[in-house]
Amino acid sequence: MSKVNPPLRAAKPGEPADAGRRSFFSWMSLAWVSFTASMLAAGTATARFMFPNVLFEPPLTFRAGRPEELQVGIVDERFKDSNQVWLVREGGGIYALSTTCTHLGCTPNWLSAEQKFKCPCHGSGFYITGINFEGPAPRPLERFAISLADDGQLVIDKGRKFQQEKGQWELPGAYLEF
Repeated sequence: MSKVNPPLRAAKPGEPADAGRRSFFSWMSLAWVSFTASMLAAGTATARFMFPNVLFEPPLTFRAGRPEELQVGIVDERFKDSNQVWLVREGGGIYALSTTCTHLGCTPNWLSAEQKFKCPCHGSGFYITGINFEGPAPRPLERFAISLADDGQLVIDKGRKFQQEKGQWELPGAYLEF
């Protein structure tokens, strides 16, 4: 007594008896292709996880040339865009001011005709020394550490900040006597 397996579904009139089997294999092929694609996507995401994002930033310390290159009473804007620093030489020394406004972090502009820094966004004004005198800025601009290297060039360290309201402008490094 041999038993014949019945088809998966009854054949419709005019359709071969193995249409159910073909349909089954088509769906299985689609399932395997979908499974393979999802595993490739998961494998790609896992491989990407092994190589984390790295933020390349410029170094916090940079050389700013020789002190003789700076003119007394004139703000040097060479490093405004690249390092966010203004260099100012007074009669007795040099200091490095941060170009970040203490109100909301905008970048003020140096107005040489008026001898002041003026924030274009909210109107804060700062004297050449960095002291705030108008607008919503709550405190003066910050200074960066400045020193003289062995080869006679200025070295600015943006990793060390000095705030006037904390009395830090008198500390060594906030002002380079020259």
